[in-house]
Amino acid sequence: MKKQLTPAEQLAKAQVPKEEQPYQLPQGWQWVRLGGICQFIGGGTPSKKNPAYWQGDIPWASIKDIKGNHLTKTIDKITKAGVENSSTQVCPAGSLIVATRIEPGKSIIADIDTAINQDLKYVITDENVQFLHWFFHSRQHWFEMQSSGSTVLGIRLKTMENTPFPLPPMEKQQRIVQRIESLFAKLDAAEVRLNAVAATFAPRKAVLLRSAIHGKLTTLQDMCKSIFDGDHMPPPKVEEGVPFLVIANVHTGKLDFSQTRYVPQSYYDKLSTTRKPEKGDVLYTLVGSYGIPVLVDTDQAFCFQRHMGLLKPDHSKVETKYLWYALQLQNVFQQATAIAKGTAQLTVPIKGFRQLHIPLPPLPEQRAIVAQLDRLLAREHQAAVAVTRARTELRRLRAAILARAFRGEL
Repeated sequence: MKKQLTPAEQLAKAQVPKEEQPYQLPQGWQWVRLGGICQFIGGGTPSKKNPAYWQGDIPWASIKDIKGNHLTKTIDKITKAGVENSSTQVCPAGSLIVATRIEPGKSIIADIDTAINQDLKYVITDENVQFLHWFFHSRQHWFEMQSSGSTVLGIRLKTMENTPFPLPPMEKQQRIVQRIESLFAKLDAAEVRLNAVAATFAPRKAVLLRSAIHGKLTTLQDMCKSIFDGDHMPPPKVEEGVPFLVIANVHTGKLDFSQTRYVPQSYYDKLSTTRKPEKGDVLYTLVGSYGIPVLVDTDQAFCFQRHMGLLKPDHSKVETKYLWYALQLQNVFQQATAIAKGTAQLTVPIKGFRQLHIPLPPLPEQRAIVAQLDRLLAREHQAAVAVTRARTELRRLRAAILARAFRGEL
């Protein structure tokens, strides 16, 4: 009969040889394999063909149910028979659950008793589960790098069990957890404030546009030389040639040539001038993510898919940038929505688009409005950039806190 190892003997067996230790730890800490301090118990899925296993009162979690540090409230429920007739495991509240598939290394501490599916593992350990949870959180990218799979990413249990783990004494684990959670609470509060600031940008921009743009309502057709969508014939593809832009290349509101398809020069040459963008024109998305106006601010030759419209302004009536700003008005988007057709994917018909109304003041007023909006929106853009940088810094700080925590430097 195989002798059962004591916890101390099991820990000693799990020691990581010095030459394999990732870095030096403080005195009292030790490098061990995760498998030496954790037992990973797999889950499973009751048969979907048997209704007696489902619609019960036992929560059953999969990887999609882990959102942040909590399980979703829309979690599926299974019956006691479903548990008894499958390989799922019921984890008590307070248990550590770790993903080994799809998002390997993602972890959560269950706040309710819950069964788990095969993408997850229930962790049995004598160590501090919060400390282990933060370790998995800090190493999730590493676990993903150790994973493989063509359709679904997964990590072998043996790989996870062999992972080196920096183990401090139990009382230090608790103190480190408290320090991590104290610092993260401050970062969470900062992120809430940043999100509140960020949420004001779009409404404020809408107010600025609405306040600045005024004039007699005129149809787009009456202020443009032409308005046409892209060629309806599927274009030939080539490795190099003239860029062919799709909505993904303009969804940010700017032209993006970094990842484009290409068409032969001969195809581009045969297009009518009404479908050849020129500097000073405006593109407008018409399908799916419709309602995005884009300034053509380059002399580079390109063409575009039929899911966009090309407006060639009549400069005796309208300034290009004024037209671009006006197309961003909420009222214009509402007009486009009112005429959009389709179920799975809404489409703004080009004939209806030409009849949309926008305010059109005299040219001198248009230029003044553009100058005012340029100045005000530049300040808004600077504020948005500052928020983005601050969010990046918060992510960096979280990673730095966890890195220091597991080096014994926190």
